[in-house]
Amino acid sequence: LFISALTGKRAEKVIEAGGTLVGGHSIADADVKYGLAVTGFVHPDRLYPNNQGRPGDRLLLTKRLGVGLVCTANRVQEASAAAMQAAVASMTTLNKAAAACCRRYTVHACTDVTGFGFLGHLHEMMDGRLSCRIHARQVPVIPEALEYADAFLLTAAGQRNRNHAGPFVQFEGISFAMEEVLFDPQTSGGLLIALPEAEAGSLLADLQALGLPAAIMGEITERKPIEILVAQDAL
Repeated sequence: LFISALTGKRAEKVIEAGGTLVGGHSIADADVKYGLAVTGFVHPDRLYPNNQGRPGDRLLLTKRLGVGLVCTANRVQEASAAAMQAAVASMTTLNKAAAACCRRYTVHACTDVTGFGFLGHLHEMMDGRLSCRIHARQVPVIPEALEYADAFLLTAAGQRNRNHAGPFVQFEGISFAMEEVLFDPQTSGGLLIALPEAEAGSLLADLQALGLPAAIMGEITERKPIEILVAQDAL
């Protein structure tokens, strides 16, 4: 009965995204597992590359970070009900509405923030030819995630992300907990968007009107010796 209910809820999200759940199979295991393979079509003129940002672009994030840390804390029964509610609400919010919002703007680059964490996906976005400055105070975060990082309720995937992207990052006055949040792998994370400064404020307002905790938290620059600088100053 539990698996049937779980499948039903996931099917609702597939329908919300405009898809159809077709086929599937079951596996006997001690843990609940659920995965989907997605097949579809997209017009080539409507693709957003993840690596075509330009110097002067503002960086905008549509969801809070920290889902991985909260879920890890929950596995050892250390997460609060409020933190888990925030994490589940984030994971079950589709990026569909945010993506539709972007269609009205000149988006140069866009990617979702998932398993490689915020900094891993940002490193991909810089593509070896750009740099950026991130203003840590403006990055949207589930507050309890910082507490769980300070308690060393960390994930192995987060440490792999640090090993992978860490050499490209310089932190200035950033706490260990915030570093971990920025490396934290996300499940169903938000969109990381690069667009012209002149349009960033309007897109932000539109996203916030949808109820999303979006924020402008960085800017792209010409290539510098340090690819990603994370500082405490405000934009």
